[in-house]
Amino acid sequence: QVQLVESGGGLVEAGGSLRLSCAASGSIVSIGGVAWYRQAPGKQRELVAGLPSGGTTNYADSVKGRFTISRDNAKKTVSLQMNSLKPEDTAVYYCTLGVKKAWSGPENVYWGRGTQVTVSS
Repeated sequence: QVQLVESGGGLVEAGGSLRLSCAASGSIVSIGGVAWYRQAPGKQRELVAGLPSGGTTNYADSVKGRFTISRDNAKKTVSLQMNSLKPEDTAVYYCTLGVKKAWSGPENVYWGRGTQVTVSS
């Protein structure tokens, strides 16, 4: 079984910073694309940042220049550095990882349970 656990969320004032981390555990032989999504109350879940395996990062326009996604394949972790936070960044943030449990098997996408980020004005 593969599990993803996010951490680093919390309450911060506008202009502040937070660093989210996502740790994967379980039967993992490789990690492909990784990403962070968020869902604010009453809104649809949206892609915040993506980092394909061997590819280039992509960010939502609303976070470009403020957020940075990174990965450490050896540690099986994905991070999201969030700077200059705004009240509209308030949401539950989810990490996703494409995971292979066997070299000859498929890559499946797994989701974390989410971590709350609240930015006060």
